Amino acid sequence: MLNYRNELDKMPSYDGVEKNYRIKVNANESTLSLPPLVEERVLNRLALLAFNRYPNEEYYSLVEQIARNFSVDAAQILLGGGSSEIIEKVFHTFGGAGRKIVFPQPSFSMYKIYAKAAEADGVTFDLDARFDLDVDAFIAKIREIGASLAVVCNPNNPTGNVLTPAQVEKIAASIDCAFLLDEAYVEFYGRSAVNLVAKYPNLLVARTFSKAYGMAGARVGYMIAQAEVTRMVNKTFMPYHLNVLSLAAADIVYQMRDEFVPRLQMTIAERQRMKERLETLSGVEVFPSEANFLLIRLSRAEELKDYLETLGIGIRYFSPSAFGLKDCLRISMGTRAENDEVFAAIKNFLEVPL
Repeated sequence: MLNYRNELDKMPSYDGVEKNYRIKVNANESTLSLPPLVEERVLNRLALLAFNRYPNEEYYSLVEQIARNFSVDAAQILLGGGSSEIIEKVFHTFGGAGRKIVFPQPSFSMYKIYAKAAEADGVTFDLDARFDLDVDAFIAKIREIGASLAVVCNPNNPTGNVLTPAQVEKIAASIDCAFLLDEAYVEFYGRSAVNLVAKYPNLLVARTFSKAYGMAGARVGYMIAQAEVTRMVNKTFMPYHLNVLSLAAADIVYQMRDEFVPRLQMTIAERQRMKERLETLSGVEVFPSEANFLLIRLSRAEELKDYLETLGIGIRYFSPSAFGLKDCLRISMGTRAENDEVFAAIKNFLEVPL
């Protein structure tokens, strides 16, 4: 009989299996791959790689580039397999048996899984009916339970709403435990808290190439924190945990990040346009968003999801048991043509008599 680790059978898992949708707006990915000029440069770079060598040069080239952009020391940058791996390692760094990690709900579903994997107590803090975070109450909760780590996703996934930089600073200044700010969607918001890292030793900021830069398939992210923090978090990583292909591609993408600005602007404009159009539909509640998606609520959410799937359109439906997300759907922004088709399908569904 195989002797699995205790409690492993009770560990929740993330279901990444998806259908081959014709229009895929369910996973908050970029609807477009790399810009042609960036893709050409990436392919040229990949052709020159030494596959027989560990990726030291590529790793530190990207680290130094990110450090220069944020005017911080290279020792303050840590790379990971998307921001998800970084978050998981931060949970391991500050977790452990008997320790408490606090995060709002609803938020990124992996926080609960990472807390359990780190053998820590994952303590949820409920957002209000509009998905806003009561900052003062959140701070009080962190202090009350003696948390070792507090986590906030900003903009929040799957709701899209945000804390202002002043609110982020208030949390960092008011708690004495580690504070991880997950900025996976910050490029669509435009107000990062990275500048606060120099002032608050407890603040860690995680970011990713997966959303704004269309590199979800490459799995590259980074963390910015004070050097002592990155040194400790780095101890939880395996050696050479990122492959040379992803690192080289990310290095080129970051060099050419200005090429992505028109796409970011398009996504933001489409988010606003879709919000305004969806708000014209009877029975549809649309929540404010500063990310690359919109969260909506309607009484026939599951039926709508099933209907859209018959048309080859995939959107994100939440289980009725998901806290605060009953009857909710999340729609990532596609191209203008894709968004028009998604809207037309939703409108058609709602106009068909029951």
